[in-house]
Amino acid sequence: MTTTSSGADPDRTTADREIVISRAIGAPRELVFEAFTQVRHLSRWWGPEGFTTTTRSFEFRVGGAWDFVMHGPDGTDYQEWITWREIVPPQRIALLHGESRDDPNAFESVLAFEPDGEETRIVMRTVFRTKELRDEAVEKYHAVEGGEQTLSNLAAYVAELTRNDTAHHETTPKGAES
Repeated sequence: MTTTSSGADPDRTTADREIVISRAIGAPRELVFEAFTQVRHLSRWWGPEGFTTTTRSFEFRVGGAWDFVMHGPDGTDYQEWITWREIVPPQRIALLHGESRDDPNAFESVLAFEPDGEETRIVMRTVFRTKELRDEAVEKYHAVEGGEQTLSNLAAYVAELTRNDTAHHETTPKGAES
């Protein structure tokens, strides 16, 4: 179930081990990028529908880590660990994501933030170590649907930030008071 964006063909060496999810988000890429870089934002939108996130530690820098727990709607806790491998504001983030720092089944993700008119197209490319690990993520953990829901949550959260910022800056024109 590889989905590609921008008409790009997947890399033939990783095509059977990857998932690519893309979504347009109605905000400038600097804001969309910021939503990925600050824990105060991430904790508000990260994860599929019905999930919440508790952060144990967060250091957004190359070599830094985000140690967190995702709480599923059924009460299951999922231990998660992300190590930031590359950060190019506001264009790209590369990371290694697993259950712990030394998870042998951790997967690599690259997030690209592409300007698209007034919007930002985010492309999330995830590569697993093996085709079997990818297939397990898709079939057992619903990685495609979960990724799409996560980006949908991001879009809704950024839209809320944009609305709040606009409302905060609106003022009543002078002389219009009743």
